Amino acid sequence: MSTTATTPAGRMAALARAELTLLGRSRGTLVAAVFVPLALPFSVRSAVDGMEVEKHGLSVGTVILPAAIGFSLLFAVYAALTGVFVTRREELVLKRLRTGEVRDAEILTGSALPAVTTGLLQCLLLTAGCTVLLDMPAPHAPHLAVVGLLTGLVLCAALAALTAGLTRTAESAQVTPMPLMLVSFIGSGVTVPLEVLPDQLASVCELLPLTPVITLVRGGWTGALSASEALTSVVTAVAWTGLAVFAVRRWFRWEPRR
Repeated sequence: MSTTATTPAGRMAALARAELTLLGRSRGTLVAAVFVPLALPFSVRSAVDGMEVEKHGLSVGTVILPAAIGFSLLFAVYAALTGVFVTRREELVLKRLRTGEVRDAEILTGSALPAVTTGLLQCLLLTAGCTVLLDMPAPHAPHLAVVGLLTGLVLCAALAALTAGLTRTAESAQVTPMPLMLVSFIGSGVTVPLEVLPDQLASVCELLPLTPVITLVRGGWTGALSASEALTSVVTAVAWTGLAVFAVRRWFRWEPRR
C-alpha cells in the first residue's frame, strides 16, 4: 500500500473510488440518484403557476430553483446514501473495514463522497439550467446560497447515516427515507414556499431539518433575508447536523441485525 493510501485522505479516497464503482453497477440507485432529481423540477412548474407567488415577492425561478436543489439533496444524497450504508452493512463490508486501520468517520465519509459529489454536481447543473431556462438574474446574496448548499450536503449525509442505523434491511431502506422526504417536500419549502403558508404553520415548518437549507438558497437569490434571519437559518441547520452526527455516533449499526 502506498504512503498516500495510509493517510486519512488517501483511505477515504480509496473508499470513494470503490463506492463510485459500485454505484455505477447499480442501475436502480443510479436512476433514482441521478435522473429523478433532474426530472422532478419540471413537474413543479404547473403547480407554481397556480400559487400566485408574485404576491409574496417571489418568481417562478426563485421557487423552482430551490425546489430542484431540494430534490437533488433528498434523492441523490439522503435516499441514495441511506441505501448505500444499509447495503454495505448487510454485506458485512462495514464490519470488515473496521478490522483495518480505517477509522469509523473515514468509512462513513469515504462511502458518502460519491453521493455527495453527485448531489453537488447536480445542484450546479440545475442552477445553470434554471438560470438560463427561467431567465433568472444573478443572486443578490450568493454567499447565502453557497452556505445553504454546502450545509445541505453535509446535513443530508448525516441524516442518511442516522436513518441507516434505524433501517433493518436493504429492502426496507427504500421505505425508511420516505417520511422525512415527504415532510420536507411539503413543509420545508421545497414544493410549497413558506411565504405562501399561514404564519403559524410556517413558524412550525421553519424548524424542520431541510427548511433552513431551502431558506438560505432562496434568500441567496431574492436577497430578502435579513442578517438575523440568515443567522437563524445557519444556526438551525448546524444544530440539526450536530444532532444527527451525535445520534450516528451513538446508534449507527455496523453489523446486520440477526
